[in-house]
Amino acid sequence: MSAVEEDTKTLDVAALSTWLDAQGLGVGAPLEHRFVSGGAQNEIYEIRRGDLHGALRMPPVSAPKQRDDGIVREWRIIEALDGTEVPHTPAIALCEDSSVLGRPFYLMGFVDGWSPMNMADRKWPEPFGSDLTARRGLALQLVEGIALMSKLDWKAAGLEGLGRPDDFHERQVDRWTTFLNRIEGHRQLPGFEETSAWLRAHKPLDFVPGLMHGDYQFANVMFQHGAPARLAAIIDWEMGTIGDPKLDLALVVGGWPDDPDAPTDKGQGYVDLSGMPGREELLQYFSESAGRQVDDMDYYNVLIKFKHAIVLEQGFQRSTPGSTREAFGPIALSMMTDAAELAASSDYRG
Repeated sequence: MSAVEEDTKTLDVAALSTWLDAQGLGVGAPLEHRFVSGGAQNEIYEIRRGDLHGALRMPPVSAPKQRDDGIVREWRIIEALDGTEVPHTPAIALCEDSSVLGRPFYLMGFVDGWSPMNMADRKWPEPFGSDLTARRGLALQLVEGIALMSKLDWKAAGLEGLGRPDDFHERQVDRWTTFLNRIEGHRQLPGFEETSAWLRAHKPLDFVPGLMHGDYQFANVMFQHGAPARLAAIIDWEMGTIGDPKLDLALVVGGWPDDPDAPTDKGQGYVDLSGMPGREELLQYFSESAGRQVDDMDYYNVLIKFKHAIVLEQGFQRSTPGSTREAFGPIALSMMTDAAELAASSDYRG
């Protein structure tokens, strides 16, 4: 790998070097770093110093103050995952002192893998670009990540208090209704009342609290290089909590096609799903891997659409003309409508 470029505009090399010395990380060695990615939520830098090869993650200066708590929350999760079967980035060190770099940050091991977010023109890297048999494994591994989260002994891992699993589903409608009402200028979402009533009248067949990512999708996982497909790490834990991992499953399969090879179902957003298993096969795979039933997925699919319609409405109301969030407006409306239509058509009686 070529030398890492130094970017002195946004990272204080002297301050970071002093902090790394205090942590015993590459003491005295030159610090090299490269800006990897960043947005409104977090910035990520690749760090090299002596034997240290890591990734530094912190909120940008412009991020709201609550992102500082989010960084500490993410750290707590990846630190707890050390020694477990859940694929994750290794935890190296946390800095809660904003005087070092301007915001709290943490350092994690650099993952030698690839992200579906970095694909050019939605083309999978080889061999997944041409070998559809190998590509199937990417979808199965994505679901395997949820199964591993659902099987994690989160209490033994030290994650008690991360969320409120008691009465988790009983609180969902009230929680997201309150969230919606706090959005300044929010619109009436068609289907909201019907979906709320349906969710209040139904529950899962069983609820097993577990580690939940909260935004689980191809964008938030990394794969190891080469075939067969293997998850390298689940990343971006800013919405992680102790809740219901089957909501992560609903987020994956809710918009997944019955037949990814059908002419109208070639892709889903930023990835090409052709050659991958259909929705029912993914559900069956999760059921077998996690040892959980999936007969109540209509409930989860309604809830995840209800929740994300409201989250997207918040993004839309905070958007500026021409920004990517402006596109959230029509999606929020259609997603709540979809939730209401699914609730009305479902024969689920749980």
